[in-house]
Amino acid sequence: MWPRRICVVGGGTAGWLAAMMLGDSARRGGHPCEVTVIESSKIGTIGVGEGTTAVFRQMLQHFGLDEMEFLAETGATIKFGIRHRDWRRLGHSYDGPIDDPHRVTGFEVNALDLYQVSRGESVGQVHLFQHLLSRNKSPFAVVDGRHIAVGPFHHAYHFDQALAGKWLRSKAKAIATIDDQVLRVERLAESGDITALHLEGGARVEADLFVDCTGFRRALIGPMGGTWVSYRDMLPVNRAIPFWLDIPKGEEIDPCTLAWAQGSGWMWKIPTQSRYGCGYVFSDAHITPDQAKDEIERVLGRPIHVRNDIRIDAGRLDRQWIGNCVALGLSSSFLEPLEATSIHGTVVQLMLLASVLPNPDDRARLAFNAASARQVDDFRDFIRLHYVSERRDTPFWRDVAGNLPPHLADRLAAWGGRVPGAADFAPFPMGLPHTDHHLHVPVLDGLGLLDPAKAKDWLAAHPKLRAQARAEAAKLTGEYKRAAGRAMGHRAFLDGLGVTA
Repeated sequence: MWPRRICVVGGGTAGWLAAMMLGDSARRGGHPCEVTVIESSKIGTIGVGEGTTAVFRQMLQHFGLDEMEFLAETGATIKFGIRHRDWRRLGHSYDGPIDDPHRVTGFEVNALDLYQVSRGESVGQVHLFQHLLSRNKSPFAVVDGRHIAVGPFHHAYHFDQALAGKWLRSKAKAIATIDDQVLRVERLAESGDITALHLEGGARVEADLFVDCTGFRRALIGPMGGTWVSYRDMLPVNRAIPFWLDIPKGEEIDPCTLAWAQGSGWMWKIPTQSRYGCGYVFSDAHITPDQAKDEIERVLGRPIHVRNDIRIDAGRLDRQWIGNCVALGLSSSFLEPLEATSIHGTVVQLMLLASVLPNPDDRARLAFNAASARQVDDFRDFIRLHYVSERRDTPFWRDVAGNLPPHLADRLAAWGGRVPGAADFAPFPMGLPHTDHHLHVPVLDGLGLLDPAKAKDWLAAHPKLRAQARAEAAKLTGEYKRAAGRAMGHRAFLDGLGVTA
């Protein structure tokens, strides 16, 4: 049966999402449940920018939380996708919009992608978010003094993790909080289950289910015996130096994450309303942290103040749910922040967990652990595909070119002969959003890994579908251009919320 007492250790975005979502699921299911969050005001966060996927906005709507208030109170900005600069080759950029136009066309196959690839044109042209992104627009127009969405798709956000966590905490209902740190974990000798947590202040906290959101410390799941499954041999970067950049007053704010490939990795640039959260993710087998700092300063033409030196041991736990302890967020897995997988993964984990908590037996744990492992493994593979590049200008890019895992090489070989579609990706449990073809195709297209001739041949064999795709592409392109013309500018929209940069 559903646990009557749930204790979440660690606040921040992951911790408060866990408390709110599990508490809400318990109430909706009629399960009596007390939720407690233990977080310490002594533990700060770096706050160098976090990007989400569209599931975060869906989560806000699920809880009936006001989006405009969230944006204003947290200094968040809109995200339509990721701009990839210098990945394919120096001087080349492509965008990865996160909306899926096939959801509104009714095609059983990815006909729009096929049509665009066959013409040698960017698949982004049939995405509303591409047109909004390219023109630095918001997702809203003002009609009769009200914000009206210009399209049917959910956008995402950029924000400071600390501010978002604080705001979520202010919205949490019927959740007890304790400002303290865990000193010791008390466990049963027979089963290994956690019975209580001993805190530095002297308190002893009992619960039936413990949720570890302590990040890299893994204060709860660590003693439970999970094994780290390393991705070191598959992903080429292992270190990051985060920093901030000020946003000049009046400067337009791009509604996208910038992922800018560098000599030995890549730089992220995530806008909030007051500053850019940035960082250089690199391979320390190719450059030192000091050399990485020097490189970024040369590229930006200005000095930076490095706020941390993060060692990335990319990977995941072999079991994210052990006994009566579940690890979420960075406690359970860690990947470079290339595709905003962290918060997305946490929300999906919580949806999976809530679905099995009414009967939390061994079978439920096995199913949860299998789905959680698959999610992170698929994230890993998707991230690795970004490094399939024409670049050979530095030792890093030459080494990456000769180190593609065989199973990904096989997939690319298959997709070289056709444009991937839904059939290439197994459905994710509960139909939850995942890294399917609608995210892969813009990346593969941007990297030049899809063959226009093959797409043209396939459409030639399906002339009726080709005609339908041609008409739909023209219709959507025109419609989305007009929608972008009506939309408010991104900076003007944010300034209208009452928070200025």
